[in-house]
Amino acid sequence: MLERLQKVLAEAGVGSRRECEKIITSGRVTVNGQPITTLGTSVNAEKDKIYCDGILVRKQPKIYYLLNKPKGYVCTNRDELDRLKAIDILNNITQRIYTVGRLDKESEGLIVLTNDGDFANKLSHPRYEVNKTYFVEVDGYLTDQAIKSLESGVWLSFGKTRPVRIKNVHKGKLRSRFEMMLKEGKNREIRRMLADHGYKVRILRRIKIGNLSDYNLKIGKYRKLTGREVAQLYAFAEREHTKGQSKDKDRGKYDTATKS
Repeated sequence: MLERLQKVLAEAGVGSRRECEKIITSGRVTVNGQPITTLGTSVNAEKDKIYCDGILVRKQPKIYYLLNKPKGYVCTNRDELDRLKAIDILNNITQRIYTVGRLDKESEGLIVLTNDGDFANKLSHPRYEVNKTYFVEVDGYLTDQAIKSLESGVWLSFGKTRPVRIKNVHKGKLRSRFEMMLKEGKNREIRRMLADHGYKVRILRRIKIGNLSDYNLKIGKYRKLTGREVAQLYAFAEREHTKGQSKDKDRGKYDTATKS
């Protein structure tokens, strides 16, 4: 059966679907000895000899882990600066795995590691709108005006951030603590949003991914996700995707009605 090359690579644990697309276009993949740089190329995973970086690509059993990442670790499989990597915390893993999305070096908290490209795509691609919840501690008193502004979206260098939700706020003169939930995760987005309002982040910890949390998992520890948890995350992503599509249709109907 013919399948798209990037899908085969993702399912073999090479990376997420989007990462595999970049790997292909950078010329790191060969099929039956021929370099492939064109996206959409179809291959037969059972018969074709597919290599990535000179290593034969084979289908692997799908595995799923939840890690409570400590500060000081980066979420990448390749790092030219030779920094500590989150994947190195996991021991005795024979399959090639990668983090689903990223937490910056100074942030800590929950992150999923897997070799399932479709699963990674559903959790990280913006169209599925899987929210992530963070515990945040900042210097200073978090004002109601700042909360309102953050929740409505902030203009940064890449454009305006999507609305976020802020809850469980505990204000203090010297420090404020709260939870922030957002559905996108651009590079250092929370830190940049808060810096734009004059707040320095002291603690940034992801505490929930979609409907998945684990308050008993200690920093630096990891565990396998259960089959039920994987299924629930899949269902959550599909449900949020469907809700997003419905909202888009409703907006389209409204726009048509206002123009007529």
